[in-house]
Amino acid sequence: MRIFLTGATGFIGSALVPELIAAGHQVVGMTRSDAGAQALADAGAEVHRGTLEDLDSVRSGAAKADAVIHAAFDHDFTRFVENCEKDRRVIGALGSVLTGSDRPLVITSGTGMGSGQHGEPAREDVFNTSHPNPRIASELAGRELLDTGINVSVVRLPQVHNPFRQGLISPLIDIARAKGVVAYVGDGQNRWPAGHLSDAARLYRLAVEAGERGARFHAVGEEGISSREISESLGRGLKLPVVSIAPEQAAEHFGWMGMFVSLDMLASSAWTQERLGWHPTGPTLIADLDEARYAG
Repeated sequence: MRIFLTGATGFIGSALVPELIAAGHQVVGMTRSDAGAQALADAGAEVHRGTLEDLDSVRSGAAKADAVIHAAFDHDFTRFVENCEKDRRVIGALGSVLTGSDRPLVITSGTGMGSGQHGEPAREDVFNTSHPNPRIASELAGRELLDTGINVSVVRLPQVHNPFRQGLISPLIDIARAKGVVAYVGDGQNRWPAGHLSDAARLYRLAVEAGERGARFHAVGEEGISSREISESLGRGLKLPVVSIAPEQAAEHFGWMGMFVSLDMLASSAWTQERLGWHPTGPTLIADLDEARYAG
């Protein structure tokens, strides 16, 4: 297939481009920069110049494709709500040129959107429309397109990691450096799900190849790692003390990350593994954190 990929030079996109090409697909990668264009050309992808803010460029890239994977997201979390609304607009723009066809559109969300009401792991068959995370805008946009007959599916991400980046844990490293301590909230038993970058890239490929209308897939390799275990690994790597802080101190200590740090975000990928034959094989989150390069 000729696949239009947003976020083609980002963390996930950079792993997804070679994954798709190795499987025989033609990749058209969107980028805004000369450096990104060169990286895509070097990887064997076709270059499409565009930005998330320029919806005409988004639409023109998708219009010429057999399938679309939307892996881009603006990760300036100080403007998280605004960026989630921007993602909603991009998804709408992508879908607008797929009307009347069965061409698959794979969008991106977070595993929290599949969380239930009683503390059980987030599941693929659940869409919690009352979830307070603003990222729900992405899945709501996808559902609107699905209701109009567009072939939309969702890859939900946990903390995607390698030794260089680890999702929301990467900003925690910056906060720890600034504060001089690695902190967790309360007893640190709240858990975050995780998945290795290589496994996430493979899942996106399998999802777009399946083209299963309305499906939700979880890129989860580990259902949950406690925040205390994560903090202890960071403490070892950063050579900083590890401390517990009270829940009422979280907003002051963590800033914008205060909305995430105490959440228990257990998530399963059992259905995804059964449905797609996808089985995670990458290193664990703690293994990657223990191998991380903390200089800087």
